[in-house]
Amino acid sequence: MEENVKSELKKIFGFSQFRGNQEFIVDNLLNRKNTFVIMPTGAGKSLCYQLPAVVSEGTAIVISPLIALMKNQVDQLNAIGVNAHFLNSTLNKTEAKKVKAQVLSGDTKLLYVAPESLTKEENINFLKSAKLSFVAIDEAHCISEWGHDFRPEYRKIKSIVAQIAPTLPIIALTATATPKVQQDIQRNLQMEEADLFKSSFNRTNLFYEVKPKVKNSTKKNLIRFIKGHKGKSGIIYCLSRKKVEEIADFLKVNQINAAPYHAGLEPAVRMKNQDDFLNEDLEVIVATIAFGMGIDKPDVRFVIHYDVPKSLEGYYQETGRAGRDGLEGHCLMFYSYNDIIKLDKFNKDKPVTERENAKVLLQEMAAYAETSVCRRKFILNYFGEQMENDCGYCDNCKRDRVTFEGMDLLITALEAVVQCNQRFGLAHLVKVILGEENEYISSYQHDQLDVYGKGKDQDEKIWTSVLRQAMIRGFIEKDIENYGVLKLTEAGKEFLEDPFSVALYEDQDFEKMEEEEESAEAEGNSNLAYDEDLFELLKAERKKVAKAKGLPPYVIFQDPSLEEMATLYPTTREELAQINGVGMGKVAKFGATFLKIISQYVDENEIETASDVIVKTSGSRSKIKISIIQQIDRKIDLEEIADNLNISLAELLQEIEQIIYSGTKLNIDYYIHHIMDEEREEILHDYFMSADSDQIQTALDELEDEDFAEDELRVYRIKFISDHAN
Repeated sequence: MEENVKSELKKIFGFSQFRGNQEFIVDNLLNRKNTFVIMPTGAGKSLCYQLPAVVSEGTAIVISPLIALMKNQVDQLNAIGVNAHFLNSTLNKTEAKKVKAQVLSGDTKLLYVAPESLTKEENINFLKSAKLSFVAIDEAHCISEWGHDFRPEYRKIKSIVAQIAPTLPIIALTATATPKVQQDIQRNLQMEEADLFKSSFNRTNLFYEVKPKVKNSTKKNLIRFIKGHKGKSGIIYCLSRKKVEEIADFLKVNQINAAPYHAGLEPAVRMKNQDDFLNEDLEVIVATIAFGMGIDKPDVRFVIHYDVPKSLEGYYQETGRAGRDGLEGHCLMFYSYNDIIKLDKFNKDKPVTERENAKVLLQEMAAYAETSVCRRKFILNYFGEQMENDCGYCDNCKRDRVTFEGMDLLITALEAVVQCNQRFGLAHLVKVILGEENEYISSYQHDQLDVYGKGKDQDEKIWTSVLRQAMIRGFIEKDIENYGVLKLTEAGKEFLEDPFSVALYEDQDFEKMEEEEESAEAEGNSNLAYDEDLFELLKAERKKVAKAKGLPPYVIFQDPSLEEMATLYPTTREELAQINGVGMGKVAKFGATFLKIISQYVDENEIETASDVIVKTSGSRSKIKISIIQQIDRKIDLEEIADNLNISLAELLQEIEQIIYSGTKLNIDYYIHHIMDEEREEILHDYFMSADSDQIQTALDELEDEDFAEDELRVYRIKFISDHAN
């Protein structure tokens, strides 16, 4: 390799040496040879085409699937002094013209193009007249319909490149390619002869973990996890835009600096959220999978999948955004088989082959989640890489696993592969072993095989697990030519000839785990007893504050609020504001002394606070609350507000009570003057000022002779609390 290439590596990119295969890849491309690169996320794929582009004459075309990715890469290159541009649908005619002029003048080193833009006649003609160095196809797995992110436009790339400049060398790059996808990419690009550079898929710094997804406790686990990684950057992936918005709102309400990212946001908002995350103005970004392809943030410390991804490729690529600097990265997935069923339903309108492929990918995903095998081993096997020993650094390796003697079961499983002539997939083999009766099995006369029904004493899950573990042990492998078909390996043949004892792992029962977590959650909630000693201290403080301000104690904080304080021990203003019936308004007015008492009590009694599990829901009610406040500010009658919101007056009063008990001031004097005279107002003022509690039923009993309606009492109580507590 020429010295000037190494000096550019240091001068422009700031690296004194290459990593892994980078040097050989760069060298290969500079020698104008077609190059195919399979390299995990974070291993430095971009440099493999960016450096050759800088040192070559002319402009390198980089075909990239995502607008966000292009902007990110172009910004980074411009920042280090490399002239790079992008050509996509976000540019207006004038901007596109400018970019083209720069390319034609020979100043641009890299031009990022979306595949859709590449197919336009005007762009093909423009590129024909430019001096080009080579073509880089990033995220090349998009070419393959067996890949996790198939894009039909990607399959046209080869013919368009042939039109522009048939002799240009091509470099195709991907972070996720199973042997089948790899073969498909090479065939489509007519690059079977290309030099292949494949790095190990083993990201040793990543910790893989799967937890059951349980309705009530998942959000609590999410808060606990993020607060346990305070100040660290993380990405949370959800499958729908709606869920992204919901989780981002939920985190914000729980004092976590988060923002959403999905294709439905205004482009300016989406860009701002991405930039804020890259610039560390945000801790957490909640996103659909549209976020992160090529996002070069080296210090993402955790990646959480709130929903199950559609494939192991997708999962691997998304988790690969953690720990790109080689330091720790925690990859947590919340899993429920219901998510798999839901995703399968989404595929029902796809063409048959595509639907079947998607189903197989989902089953692989479920198998990964439910396995007790070392997770790293499972992932590597999926990408065609064998790993001898367990990693010792994933949730499965770190827990006590149940094993069983697997020799006889493995013999049956491997015999099924052989007797079905190594021409069938896992699901079919399991049905044969179980002795299932169906036309498909009898049409192949597989109901006549010795192995037919041999395993009917075990259930489907066991046999599925045995076959998968046989794959991971290298006894059987997937046929690259025929998707999903299983074949015996040399090691498998040797095992059948001379079997030996094998300990297999029992898969995890996620349904049972979900049930256990649900009942633990319910039990935890019912046992949420408050600390009586602290409650008494807080009650005494409330009395003291109330006396000093000449107010009844309940105006300061109600009993349920004190009970929650004595359960969750909030020690910061933010945590105290999360307590029901408190809010920031009351924290500012009364919070200081209560926080002091709680902090002192926690220190003296060495209590581990539960502040990380105070879970506040933003709820869809927040829009209603804003609307109520705005309408009261405009002095609209409460009956009219209730009609506008399509709720009853009683429901409206309940909403207003929640607002004022959380410390927000509301002036409803205009309404009170409208429904009662001064004398009745005075009676109620005197009553609430001297009452021990603000219970409406107690007030109705005490004021029986005055003939007040319940709504009148509730409305006046709102005024009283708002005037004196907020």
